[in-house]
Amino acid sequence: MSNRTDPPSEFIDGTDSENHTEQFPSETPARASTESTPPRRESAAPKGTSPAAVGTTTDPARLLGAFASGAPFIALVAAVETLIATVLLGVRPTAAPVVVALVTFAVYTVDHVADADADAASTPQRALLARRYGDQLMVAATLAYGTAVALAVIGGPVALAVTLLPGAFWVVYASDWLPDLGRAVGDVLASVAPDDQPVGRVGAGVTDGGHSYVPRLKDVLVVNSIVVAVGWATALTFLPIAFAEAAVGPAVPVVFAYFLLRSFVDAELPNVRDVEADAAVGVETLPVVLGVARTRRVLYSVDLIVAGAVTAAAVAGLLAWPLVGALGVGIAASVCVTALAGRVDDAAVLGVAPDCTYLVVGAAIAGVSLVG
Repeated sequence: MSNRTDPPSEFIDGTDSENHTEQFPSETPARASTESTPPRRESAAPKGTSPAAVGTTTDPARLLGAFASGAPFIALVAAVETLIATVLLGVRPTAAPVVVALVTFAVYTVDHVADADADAASTPQRALLARRYGDQLMVAATLAYGTAVALAVIGGPVALAVTLLPGAFWVVYASDWLPDLGRAVGDVLASVAPDDQPVGRVGAGVTDGGHSYVPRLKDVLVVNSIVVAVGWATALTFLPIAFAEAAVGPAVPVVFAYFLLRSFVDAELPNVRDVEADAAVGVETLPVVLGVARTRRVLYSVDLIVAGAVTAAAVAGLLAWPLVGALGVGIAASVCVTALAGRVDDAAVLGVAPDCTYLVVGAAIAGVSLVG
């Protein structure tokens, strides 16, 4: 929960502005760097089309589809992931899936509105929706997060802390908090330095003479996906435990590792969709730096590590074999989705398909539970 993610922020469409992707959950400022979209979601504009030229249709059906395939869909997937975690951890059902869904909707809605201008080329319909109804979407996001916090208060202090975590991750991950802080520190250093002794100011951009610039974590290679993955893995693993007031058992590290690594894959796959746009504005992602083919191999390796970890957990008696089989179905689906990276013409596939693998896992676990 990559955009989830695709946390945070990371701790989660189609605006001009991700993967728990995916990114837990990008702009075009006047500074030197721009950012990539949250680690999950949606179709790219035609090649050679400028951001200003896309996302201009006002067809209500298409706008509604863009909305439904954005934050609401990611929220649904997050709820399913939380149910999966609940079963894997062996705790009683609680309100955790509802809280995670509300938080996910809020985080990704705010992210899509904030990054509407930069998302115009890759997700034009979502970008148009975010620009046109930005105020209403922000109100909806506020109400969603407020409701999640109210439910978390009932769940206790630990549940409240975990519920607030994705929002905090988003502030660190996608907002201008770090660049602004760096700029402020640079200004202070410059004010106390002698006039004849130039200071390489932290937080200054290229327009300030090429001094060092503190980027958002969303713009830092690999770090962006890791932040998203950590945020969503933490929420998905520990919120069911907090609401159930259960003890932290030996299966917790396995479940956390499962969602951490899977969320990393979910966060990086949509970057393949955005590789040309990211390269054009100087944003470094795995596909930009390594190329699409090598990125596929890296993500294959991550999924193989996940498969080995859950298998080892079954051998150690931490997870039941039927549940591991259900997780294996999802891992196989993830490998198939990764295989499509750079090989499909419809870029929307890499925005939605990674999250759909969790729906496959949820269905498999439901089947296992019914069979007994």
